[in-house]
Amino acid sequence: MRIFTKLSAPLCLLFVFLCLKTAFSSSIHASSFSTTHLCSHEEALALLQFKTSFSIYYTVPYSDYCVENYSKIESWKEGIDCCSWDGVSCDNVTGHVIALNLSCSFLYGTFPSNSTLFFLRNLQSLNLALNDFRHSKIPSEISQFTRLKHLDVSSSQFSGQVPREIAHLPKLVSLNLSSYFHDNSPDLILETTTFRNLVHNLSEVRELVLSGVNMTSVNPCFFMNLSSSLTSLRLFNCQLRGNFPNSIFRFPNLKRFSLGGKGNLTIDLPSSNWSSPLQRLYLGDMDCGRRLPESIGDLKSLQSLTLFCNLEGSIPASIGNLRQLTSLYLFSNNLNGQIPPSLANLTQLTYLYLSFNQFSGPIPASIGNLRQLTSLVLYSNNLSGQIQPSLANLTQLASLDLSNNQFSGSIPFHAIRFSKLRDLDLSYNLLNGTLPPWIFTLPLLEYLHLNHNQFQGQINQFQQNSLVELDLSNNKLQGSIPNSIANLVNLNYLGLSSNLFTGLVELDKFSVLQNLETIFLSDNNLSLRMNVNANFTLPMLTDVSFSSCNLSEFPNFIRHSNGLQSLVLSKNSIHGNIPEWICEKDDLEILDLSHNSLIGKIPNCLPKSLSVLNLQGNNFDGNIPFGFPEACGLINLNLHGNQMNGLLPRSLVNCRILQVLDVGNNNISDTFPQWLESLLELQVLVLRANKFHVSCIAPKKVHLFPSCEFWTSPAIILLVRMGAISYQYSLVVTWKGFDYELQGILTVFSSIHLSNNMFEGEIPDVIGNLSSLKGLNLSHNNLTGHIPPSLGNLMNLEWLDLSSNELAGKIPDELVSLTQLSVLNLSNNHLGGRIPQGNQFNTFGNGSYEGNLELCGIPLSKSCDGIGTPPSSFQEKDELWRFGWRVVVLGYGCGVIFGLLMGYLVFRTGKPKWFVSLFDGRPSPSGRKMRKARRLVQRRSWLQS
Repeated sequence: MRIFTKLSAPLCLLFVFLCLKTAFSSSIHASSFSTTHLCSHEEALALLQFKTSFSIYYTVPYSDYCVENYSKIESWKEGIDCCSWDGVSCDNVTGHVIALNLSCSFLYGTFPSNSTLFFLRNLQSLNLALNDFRHSKIPSEISQFTRLKHLDVSSSQFSGQVPREIAHLPKLVSLNLSSYFHDNSPDLILETTTFRNLVHNLSEVRELVLSGVNMTSVNPCFFMNLSSSLTSLRLFNCQLRGNFPNSIFRFPNLKRFSLGGKGNLTIDLPSSNWSSPLQRLYLGDMDCGRRLPESIGDLKSLQSLTLFCNLEGSIPASIGNLRQLTSLYLFSNNLNGQIPPSLANLTQLTYLYLSFNQFSGPIPASIGNLRQLTSLVLYSNNLSGQIQPSLANLTQLASLDLSNNQFSGSIPFHAIRFSKLRDLDLSYNLLNGTLPPWIFTLPLLEYLHLNHNQFQGQINQFQQNSLVELDLSNNKLQGSIPNSIANLVNLNYLGLSSNLFTGLVELDKFSVLQNLETIFLSDNNLSLRMNVNANFTLPMLTDVSFSSCNLSEFPNFIRHSNGLQSLVLSKNSIHGNIPEWICEKDDLEILDLSHNSLIGKIPNCLPKSLSVLNLQGNNFDGNIPFGFPEACGLINLNLHGNQMNGLLPRSLVNCRILQVLDVGNNNISDTFPQWLESLLELQVLVLRANKFHVSCIAPKKVHLFPSCEFWTSPAIILLVRMGAISYQYSLVVTWKGFDYELQGILTVFSSIHLSNNMFEGEIPDVIGNLSSLKGLNLSHNNLTGHIPPSLGNLMNLEWLDLSSNELAGKIPDELVSLTQLSVLNLSNNHLGGRIPQGNQFNTFGNGSYEGNLELCGIPLSKSCDGIGTPPSSFQEKDELWRFGWRVVVLGYGCGVIFGLLMGYLVFRTGKPKWFVSLFDGRPSPSGRKMRKARRLVQRRSWLQS
């Protein structure tokens, strides 16, 4: 004990010394280690040579989805440890490069098959996502990365077949070959053999992302051979076909699954036994069964649910069990019933999209309990009632869209509760009252769409300058346009058309809006004027609509808008000639100068880009320009109601996609334009009130127009949509003796109107097959022969005008069966015999028959006693003429009339390509929002991957 005591002190001192020495040595070693270059010279050189293979191009596809705006390889410089370069990771012990993350590096160029990148034999992770490799093939040399665990080449513009060598990476855990946001056909192709080898050899794969890869030849059943340890499978837009086995939902570790896109693909949602770990489910653009099963409530781990796959029925109340859900997208289905109040249980929800369904009834007041919501999107349903005041509790909202419903009443919010709101869309409803002042004070608001309602009163002064889009069109707003609009310096869309605004508007007040692209002021009580000394430009301007704005001249600032795409100045008092600068607008697609006082000749130099040219209701004279180019892109040409003469130019056959041709009420003298048969898209042809005629000695033709399918659709007026503006086509139709200008969608009647021409010959029997016909006007021609008894088959006919022709014989008794007939005009012909009696014929007066000296009986004073049937003046005509008339009528109706016009109407083979939406301020909200919603969902899905 004594010895131990004597030795204890020196031993302690020795122990302390040894500890200090060890610590000092470790410090020296650490210092030496930190200054050692871990990256080998060979690997650094390989990376530098790889860098020289590409350019840096900051506008590569999908660059908008990159968070950073610089290229990682810019930090790669010789003489600096490559392990410190951006995107490079090394093994701490060996110094080998084991991970390379070059995503969003803006690399541009062809990926070489002999790339020095393949010298990095120890690479375990390679990420080349979001670059542009110019449709290079994925090199087969990729199999040299035998230690690779993670491979991501998504959205990098690789193309061609996925190399079979990719299945020879035995350690691969995650593989991402996807191409998101691709509008065209996928570039990468994964064939069956390669896929089967991949499934067989890659037993370690946990994450497989193939969205956007063409897998047309792959049988969906093969996916059931994947490892049960799979955690993520994404297969959107892979062109898979057939029935995808729903046993995928029972994979024990599956957390994320997306499926759908182009191709005939179906999957049945299981009624039970879902994979409980599932966190993200995305099924879209496919068929996933008729109903959303109650069992959806069993997915207690679900955080994001996206289903747009033709679902029907109601949302099951069990959806309220998904308490972890943060995103719910059930748009573009056929879901109906009321929005279930159980959604209020989803207190973690931030995104709620139920648009494009058939939900009805009010919004549940309990939705106001979802205090975390940042987006509430319910547009395009049948929701009704007043907007719930409880929505004011959603103070985190950035987007509120209730458009395209049937909400009524006023906006119920009385306090400024939406300080974070960026997008407010209540358009296309039945809302009324005045606009609450707080709307014009929201500090972050960028998109305000209140159009197509019944709002009244004046607009408050704008107190924010963040607005990008402002659409208040189609309401009943009054007063003057506030001067504070000039403060909206970020504005690119201004829609104030179709209101009751009054006063003088100095157009130069808009000169400060240098970002303005679209301006619509049409159809108010405004008077637009430019300051004499004003000389400003709006360089971004693309769409202008100043219809009915009391303009007397072309606004000068439009002249300097080089990107102009649509110009609508109809129903003004503009006089003079079409200015020459119009010819310089190479991007102009819509030009509507109708109903003005323009004179002179139509210039030959009009832009070749035109799709719509409407010059009706002016005083243009001379010939129609003959210079329609071979690449003519006209869809709608309207010269109605001018003083055009000469021939119908044969160069119109170059306008291969022409759908509407209206040259009515001019002085054109020509034979019937049989050559228009080559225009396969032509749907509406108006020739009335000209001097068209048909020669009985015309050369024999096999047909006038190509054969038609027999349709039963009602008549429709065409709507042509181009860019940001919807252009409405209108026609003047003679209806029961009066002329009406019809605009928008016409589903009321169908008619043939060929009056005031020089047509000869007989009325064909085949016209009696046009069962939907409600109006027939063949007056003021030179028609001969009998009135065909087959007209008695037109049970929907409401008016019949055959006046001022050379018709003879008796009035067919079969016409008495036309119980809908309310207007009849057979005057000024050579008809004779007894006037039929019964039904509607008992209501017609003398005016219906005057000028027919051989007619007798009620209502005429001339008795029929002793008068027999008058001799027929019917003369057999050339067989060619009869045939010509038949095909003319077939051109109209194809069994039923599509007509609506005051002219000659033709519907052709194939389903008519009309546009039946009518929105005069911006594109169809359905189409626009559908694309926007899907891009948003896909983008968010990708960013959260």
